[in-house]
Formats: sequence, structure tokens, C-alpha cells
Amino acid sequence: MLNIYDVLEKFSSKLLQSAVDEFVKLPGIGRKTALRLVLHLLRSNISDIECFTGAINDLCKNVVYCKTCHNISEKDECDFCASPRRDKSLVCVVEDLRDVIAIENTGQYNGMYHVLGGIISPIDGIGPDDLHIASLVRRVEQHDTQEIILALNTTMEGDTTNFYIFRKLQHTGVKFSAIARGIAIGDEIEYADEVTLGRSILHRTPYQNQLTSVKRL
Repeated sequence: MLNIYDVLEKFSSKLLQSAVDEFVKLPGIGRKTALRLVLHLLRSNISDIECFTGAINDLCKNVVYCKTCHNISEKDECDFCASPRRDKSLVCVVEDLRDVIAIENTGQYNGMYHVLGGIISPIDGIGPDDLHIASLVRRVEQHDTQEIILALNTTMEGDTTNFYIFRKLQHTGVKFSAIARGIAIGDEIEYADEVTLGRSILHRTPYQNQLTSVKRL
């Protein structure tokens, strides 16, 4: 027996189908969810729809990446890098913007960030040259960075990326630490609760303590 979504997908207009097809391209959105979203927009006021599409257009046209940390910004330098109140001697290395947001929400960190844009994953064809690692090396070499906090997801790929960064920066003498393992192995930082993540930042440990397990990989 066909439900309403099957009927609409099979017999409705090409315009509706086209809109559904575009929403399906978003991560985590299936066809039924896409259809519900499109139908919601159709029931909305035209002014609300224009605000929605306008926000997407502004995002695509005006968002840039910070020249220092590669965080998403509206200017050449993001608010974190431009702030005189942040501790510029402390740099937290993360995978992407979602991790920056998660760490900021803890209220336990006042240093800088460096967004890699991913992690090393040979199976996905992602190598060190595809990430913002070279700029991190230049940043540490050219500025007064005292400590690097490695805050990547606790997966094999995350640990491999941590170790690669450690080897690339070992000659600088910078202090390395890693978030405490209050974040379970295999967990993603963006889904950790704020209390656990905040404690993991505060009680970070010397990265060298984790090297024995990484070298076994």
C-alpha cells in the first residue's frame, strides 16, 4: 500500500521532484525527510522563504576562510584570531568548524584554533597535502606558539593525523598535549557533552604519553 510520500513522489509535479532531489543531496537527508522539508516550505509565507534562500545565498557569496587558522569567517581574519583577549601562545588543532563550536560551547578554552579541514585517511584518498598542515608548521615556526593541543577525533585516522603533526613539528620544541580520554575511543568531538569535553580540555595530557599506542597502529 502506497503512503502519501510514495504517491506524491510518483504523481506530483516536476518542480516538487526537482526540489526534493536538491534536498536529498544534503548529508543525512533521505527522500521522505526531503519531501517533508519541501512541503513545509510550500506552506510557509513567501517572505519566510525569501529569508531562507537569501541566507543561503549570503552564505555562499560572503563566507571566506580565515587566512591564519582556516576557520569559517566573514573577513580575512576570524574573530578568534583577531581578538586581543585570546591566548595566542596556545593553538588547538581540530578537524573542522563543528569541533570549534563544540569546544567553544564548553567555555573552558581561551586559546587559538587551527582547522585542518579533515584528517588523514588513505582509504578516502586524503593525504597530508590535502589538509592545512603545512600552514600549521609555518604558523608555529613564525609565531610564539608555546603549546599545541591535538583535539582530533579518537579514531585510527585521528591518531594517525596527530602523530604526523607531532613528527612535522617536533623540531620546533613546542609543547604537545592531547585532550584527555574522557572522550571515548571512536567518539566524535562534536557529539561529546559540554561537561565531558570541557574536562577533557582542562585535563589534557602530554601527547607523548599516547605515542606508545599510536606506534602500534
